[in-house]
Amino acid sequence: MRILIRGGSIAAGFGVTRSYVDILRDHYAPEGIEVINRSRIGETSFEGMGSFGEDIEPFHPEILILHFGIDDAFSAVHRSEFKENLVHIVRLARERFDPLVILLSSHSFDDPHEMEAVGIYNRTIREVATDLYCEMLPLHTYWAGYLLGRKLSSADFLQKDARYPNEKGHEIYAEAIIQKLDRLIKG
Repeated sequence: MRILIRGGSIAAGFGVTRSYVDILRDHYAPEGIEVINRSRIGETSFEGMGSFGEDIEPFHPEILILHFGIDDAFSAVHRSEFKENLVHIVRLARERFDPLVILLSSHSFDDPHEMEAVGIYNRTIREVATDLYCEMLPLHTYWAGYLLGRKLSSADFLQKDARYPNEKGHEIYAEAIIQKLDRLIKG
């Protein structure tokens, strides 16, 4: 089985030496599951759509994880464009090799203005997942619950720039994604 992750800065491991993708790769390697990361720092859903033919299609993954949103939210990508790009990627993937598609949101933000901006993209991810019958993993909800349940602060899991999780934050991402993938893969 092959899992391919395509996203922006967080999925690419911006600012960390061990990202959630590295943790997934190590976790699933003994089971013969290949985890491929075709994410790049600073890329938005526009780059994801534009590079479909080189970053996604040649690998024909059984599971395609799309993790865009933060770079889109903090750049000039409008919500409608973001939605259109995700829809286009999902439809192309289904036409060409029909993978199980999982859409990820990202962590929650303490700053209410940043959370409001990112929340628009999280809702868009949910809309696409619902409209196109994709799986969705609301990492922002998992993240908030993880912190609240343990009485922890976001600052302990983020880099100086709150858009990016640190290594401990990537561990939270990995935990949530592994739980989701295990349910999907192992039933």
